[in-house]
Amino acid sequence: MSDQLRPRSHRAQPLTAVARHGRLKKSNPFSTLAKFTSAALAVLLVSGASVAAIAALDVATSVKPSVHLANEKALGDTVQQIASIEGGVNLLLIGSDSRVGQDPAFGGADETGDLNDVTMLLHISQDHKNASVISFPRDMFVPIPECPLPDGGTSDAMSRQKINTTLSYGGMACTVLTVEALTGLSIPFAAEVQFSGVMAMSTAVGGVPVCVAERIEDEYTGIFLDPGVHELQGVDALQFLRTRHGIGDGSDLTRINNQQVFMSSLVRTVKSANTLSDPLKVYSLAKAATGNMTLSSSLNDVGTIASIAMALKDIPLEDIVFVQVPTGGTEGGVIPSQPDFDQMFTAIAADQPLKLSGAMGRGATLDPSAPVVDAAAPVDPAADPAATDPAATDPAADPAADPAAVDPATDPAAGVTLSDRATGQTAGELTCSVGRTLDDQ
Repeated sequence: MSDQLRPRSHRAQPLTAVARHGRLKKSNPFSTLAKFTSAALAVLLVSGASVAAIAALDVATSVKPSVHLANEKALGDTVQQIASIEGGVNLLLIGSDSRVGQDPAFGGADETGDLNDVTMLLHISQDHKNASVISFPRDMFVPIPECPLPDGGTSDAMSRQKINTTLSYGGMACTVLTVEALTGLSIPFAAEVQFSGVMAMSTAVGGVPVCVAERIEDEYTGIFLDPGVHELQGVDALQFLRTRHGIGDGSDLTRINNQQVFMSSLVRTVKSANTLSDPLKVYSLAKAATGNMTLSSSLNDVGTIASIAMALKDIPLEDIVFVQVPTGGTEGGVIPSQPDFDQMFTAIAADQPLKLSGAMGRGATLDPSAPVVDAAAPVDPAADPAATDPAATDPAADPAADPAAVDPATDPAAGVTLSDRATGQTAGELTCSVGRTLDDQ
């Protein structure tokens, strides 16, 4: 998200044509009925509440007009997709700094451009055993391909512009095309969220607990947090995610570290029994998503959203990785760091799990109060099969257990360890944000 409430002039070179989002589609009663049915099944599936059908009607009618992508995935009958989606998923989440329709406190609609200051790719493996959320720094210079304009024609291709300008050139579809060209991946799903969506979703789960290791002070976003754990929701959650000056070294790279602290905690909160067993929270979260996001046509259905959520539901926290793409510095921003950048997306294309090297970046640190496993503690054989299974402790007893017998090039499950330029954490790691005071700014 943009780091200031005041307007900033950081557009890229203007085009001869003005890019606008797609036209609104007319309401279709059969489409509304399908969305209602899917929403009812989705809420019933997760919550089991008898009031799900009533709540789902409200969720279905909050779905906004969609945007068509070049590589959309046809899912067929949405009612049949309530089960976990088949195969892998690539979904681009775009955070826009647009003030259109937002609270006046964030500035007028004419005070800013439409920039994708947050660009994240969610990848779910084919077997639904691992997932990764990859962040692209807003100031990363990339080639931008020709993009179709909603009113016809195309925008010009550009060899070097910041990735956060793609939304202003051709809307969501242009951001997706740019990331596809950059990574070599096909991305059939996408969602754009504005300030109100972040606030609504953090409130829907009852707040997100975040740990602050060192005091955060940021006059631009108006957030000041002492060390400790804070339950953030609404505008407080939004400003925590937007702060740049108050985190790490004040760069966008350490802001991403801060966002990873929040997102990992959000995942733990959503996957907790207290959230998934609460029908009101499930309903509120679904309504917050559909009512505050612009979705691709392929994703603009509650049943599809539920099927992707089901694919994530049983993935262990330690197998959900939040990672920033490896970059190197250049004048005015950053560029992809090679060959580390290509290594990451070659692994994703091959559906190999991403393994972090341990680097979290300067905006985050391990929570010092997190429980520590004592390796010297007595082991309960009933709880630890390795205590009684020779094959689990002696590689010679089971050749398949010998790491040397696993070839990462032929075994996707082996995973790929990324370079330390790719900073991040897993959802299972308890981390804290490293703050920055006004005296250091």
